[in-house]
Amino acid sequence: MSTTALETASPGRALRIGLWIAQALICFAFTSAGLVKLLTPIPQLAAMMPWAGEYSEGFVRVIGLIDLAGGIGILLPALTRILPRLTVLAALGCTVLQVFALVFHISRGEAAVTPLNFILLALALFVLWGRGRKAPIAARQF
Repeated sequence: MSTTALETASPGRALRIGLWIAQALICFAFTSAGLVKLLTPIPQLAAMMPWAGEYSEGFVRVIGLIDLAGGIGILLPALTRILPRLTVLAALGCTVLQVFALVFHISRGEAAVTPLNFILLALALFVLWGRGRKAPIAARQF
């Protein structure tokens, strides 16, 4: 019987690969959302996200900055191995942000837009657990 690379991969390696994939997906989603909220004029943004037209421009832009920080923080410290514990803190921040987003959307009767929030919450919790306990990244030695 022949074995495949997947069958011979250790659980530790599979976990690390899964964490990198989750981090990349979160980075893409949060960075994209942050840039849209930061760079799109409010009337156009309100057409995509009705809530954006109901709050001050400053609030919308701050949420964009928070999204951008979470997206960058979930990946960059781990990739560079410079202060990699920031990845764990970013995962915590992304988790909290998704919980708030879920409460916000459900309270507005927008449950139909929450599936992505649930997916991002699950990914953020996975990274929080994985990078915090199971497969932390060692800091670079200078």
